[in-house]
Amino acid sequence: MKSDSTGVLPKDLHNWALFLDVDGTLIDLASTPTGVKIPQELPGQLLSLFTQLDGAMALVTGRSIESVDAMFAPFQFPVAGMHGSEVRDGSGNLGRKLINRLALDQARQELEKLTARWPQTIIEDKGLAIAMHYRLVPEAERAVQATMSTVHSRLGEGWKLQNGKMVVELLPSGTDKGSAVADFMTMAPFKGRKPLAIGDDLTDEAMFRFVNGSNGLSVRVGRPLFQSDAQYKVNSPNEVRGWIAALTGAPKQTDKSPELFPLSTQD
Repeated sequence: MKSDSTGVLPKDLHNWALFLDVDGTLIDLASTPTGVKIPQELPGQLLSLFTQLDGAMALVTGRSIESVDAMFAPFQFPVAGMHGSEVRDGSGNLGRKLINRLALDQARQELEKLTARWPQTIIEDKGLAIAMHYRLVPEAERAVQATMSTVHSRLGEGWKLQNGKMVVELLPSGTDKGSAVADFMTMAPFKGRKPLAIGDDLTDEAMFRFVNGSNGLSVRVGRPLFQSDAQYKVNSPNEVRGWIAALTGAPKQTDKSPELFPLSTQD
């Protein structure tokens, strides 16, 4: 773990490969998955950053690639979607996990019964995965966890549960954000660079662990409610966006780069 509390995010990304989570990292969290707001300037700034890195930048997210493309249209970046269940590499090649769609249809029916009992819970159907959000009704957490656990046990091998901020997700097993980043790092233009990963949730921890073991830099956004493997933290997505703006020469709110606080001493 790094211990220098004066460390800052790199001001020069030469020889870095950048991996960015989306919700809670690039953009502020919202009450619903569709309620997020994309700053008007952000897609263009990401394109500028992507160009500056010679293409060695990927978005690593729980969202589907289709959802990410809609958020940052008209640009399409390398993406690991649904925690690595689908990936579009730097050459535009798309790969997806194979799943039993009939089994997932049965799971959806069970979850619809749950939303009938808890109307403010939200089913996010991602095609290859299903997420149950309870941000609007935190008291439903126990019911959501229990139902998702039951559905998971019925599906059997080939599936896993993933917890996040006020959400539980059912998705294909065998991949996570760490393995997705590891795969990117074997391919051009990522290969031979140092990985820099920025994320905010439990799902990003696998990404942090891989980066830490690869002589890279891991940065957590916000204060975690659990012991994080990230080396440093910044306070908010706004600080991440300010850093991106500074790197791309866009107007920013402050001339200072966001300070990185070692998680071992701050949390």
